[in-house]
Amino acid sequence: MTEEIFRHDAYARTAEAQVVAVGEDGIELDRTIFYPEGGGQPGDSGVLSNTDGREVRIADTRKDKAAGRHLHVPAEGAAALAPGDRVIMTIDWERRHKLMRMHTALHLICAAVDAEISGCQIGEEKSRIDLNTDGKPDKEEIQAALDRLVAEDRPTGAKWITDDELAANPDLVKTMSVQPPTGQGKVRLMEIDGIDLQPCGGTHVARTGEIGKLRVGKIENKGRSNKRINIHLED
Repeated sequence: MTEEIFRHDAYARTAEAQVVAVGEDGIELDRTIFYPEGGGQPGDSGVLSNTDGREVRIADTRKDKAAGRHLHVPAEGAAALAPGDRVIMTIDWERRHKLMRMHTALHLICAAVDAEISGCQIGEEKSRIDLNTDGKPDKEEIQAALDRLVAEDRPTGAKWITDDELAANPDLVKTMSVQPPTGQGKVRLMEIDGIDLQPCGGTHVARTGEIGKLRVGKIENKGRSNKRINIHLED
């Protein structure tokens, strides 16, 4: 099972690793700073640099959930690596940081609008969250709430609870379409101080002030009780 450095240090931009396996589906390392696609957040891109100077551009990162293997997908025509090779991992930090800012911003919407989540998609410039609610959320109220919560610069942080503790507190789960992974004995929660706490395995900024300027875009009807809120990074 791949050691997930990003779980406890979302700001790790580079680190050493060893190639465990190479296959058609990607390169497996013993440890990684690359976040794999999941929970609406795209997989990381970046570079693996070999000690002999070879650089392998990584176009995407995915996870074999059954085996716990992280697969780093090389760009077309990238140089080859072999099991046992030592590499320096470097993620595309500018892209990752935008995704972190956006991911935390979607959690702010969860704090601003009391509704279950039916889906989300995180992007570098634009993201969206789908909420299960009969009434149409008020765009100006959401914008004001986001502006306030960013300005308050609240700290964020991860904590872990057991599967049994999650089962005893079902209200922590806000997603309708995807349930948090259980079966390994513990579940990761993401907390925004005083306003939001929910299961989440993604990467986030350390404080809400780091998100920067947000703009609420269209609020769309995607079904009788499904409303889509679009947000944009403005800087």
